[in-house]
Amino acid sequence: MVNKKSLPKVLLMLAGFVFFFANSVHILESGGSAIQASVSPKDYELVYGDFTEDGLGLNLKSAILVNYENGQVLYARNSDVERPIASLTKLVSAMVLLDRGTDLLLTEKITKEDAFRSSRSRLRIGYELTLGDLLVAALMNSDNRAQRALARACAGSQEAFTAEMNRKVRTLGLTQTVFYEPTGLDDRNVSTAQEIAKIIHYAYQYPLIKQITSDRKRKIAIANRKGRPLQMANTNLLVMSPYQVLTGKTGYTRAADYCVAALVQNKSGEKLTAVVLGAPGDKLRFREIRRMLDWGFKQPYL
Repeated sequence: MVNKKSLPKVLLMLAGFVFFFANSVHILESGGSAIQASVSPKDYELVYGDFTEDGLGLNLKSAILVNYENGQVLYARNSDVERPIASLTKLVSAMVLLDRGTDLLLTEKITKEDAFRSSRSRLRIGYELTLGDLLVAALMNSDNRAQRALARACAGSQEAFTAEMNRKVRTLGLTQTVFYEPTGLDDRNVSTAQEIAKIIHYAYQYPLIKQITSDRKRKIAIANRKGRPLQMANTNLLVMSPYQVLTGKTGYTRAADYCVAALVQNKSGEKLTAVVLGAPGDKLRFREIRRMLDWGFKQPYL
């Protein structure tokens, strides 16, 4: 029986729980964990057989197009060349956070350190958010302040969290992917198009990652401020295309140029993984990945 004096606290906790799941998570799924994924190391390989190497004339540095179901490579250009990957980094950051089973209802404040080189963020210093809402901001809006706050809350420091990220990719058999921090702002964070395709494969096995990254918009709440929730819009414009985005991420730094990676599905239920690294324009990266996808879905051997 609930003590009358403790009833307001109980109701407050329930209200917070309902708000969080209504606005940020939506992760109730049958037949498995709603947060963590069951990922076996090295269980997904790409198959390089007959594929187009450069017949599409795409304006980018590196790319790959893969049949998701069997790993068959349909198109590749410099797919094994290491390049900076900018905020594609955040897919692995999210996996590490969820692997830990971190309580996403906990809150964390945005600090001055979080704000370093992140002037475009809408999360002001002093804002307090649940870890679940910070994850939405990091994955959907590519917010670097949110990602730093998550790393600190999860592992105590950016360095400790980054070490876990590097251990994660090694367990997945990725040998050309290296991280120096969890946001992607450090251009020493590198990978290859083919390893990013594998990261997309593994990220899709996390229900929460695929739900956040496939949405067009979501609202997040500032726990210590009154007012309307902030609306986060997905930076991946493929969510506006005729294809259904199942998961994906964008990235940009001057050294990396414009990047985008996604797993998409057409109306027939066929799935393709596409990765574009080093496109010289924001809108151009989406045009080039669409050209790859449009071509790929027309192939008779899909």
